[in-house]
Amino acid sequence: MKPRSITPREQRSIDQLNAIQSEVTALHEMKMPELWKLWDHHFPRRPIHPNRKFMTSRLAYRLQELTFGSLPQSTRDMLANYGQQFSSIKSKTPAKAVAMPGAMLVREFDGKEYRVQVLADGRYEYNGQIYRSLSAIAKTITGTQWSGPAFFGLKSKGLYDHGVI
Repeated sequence: MKPRSITPREQRSIDQLNAIQSEVTALHEMKMPELWKLWDHHFPRRPIHPNRKFMTSRLAYRLQELTFGSLPQSTRDMLANYGQQFSSIKSKTPAKAVAMPGAMLVREFDGKEYRVQVLADGRYEYNGQIYRSLSAIAKTITGTQWSGPAFFGLKSKGLYDHGVI
């Protein structure tokens, strides 16, 4: 059997994989000031309770996300559901995060595009300001009271109301 040659696309993927693997490995060798510099480059806010393990894992995910793309919504939904089901940390309020930290929610309203970033602590950044809820952002944009998940198209699937996301 003749071995199959590698296509240019496959070679590019292998090169990307090797490059990202080197970057992720280098994270563990970095000193904290270097990690903070990289963190500030990729995230708008620093974590509330920072520690090295959290920072390196979030940065590794972010680097891979930028190279290969983010997880599909169905996978994120499944992981959020597993987290709620099997976490030993029980909270009185269900998770309100509508997407993975760093995700960008985009909404077009009155012919203008609005972008909201999901922060690591579950809050949202819009237009340089931090908001606790999507509803507050929707009200800022429209001037009237809105359900934030509905405004950003997250409520139509019914997942938000059932605690899936």
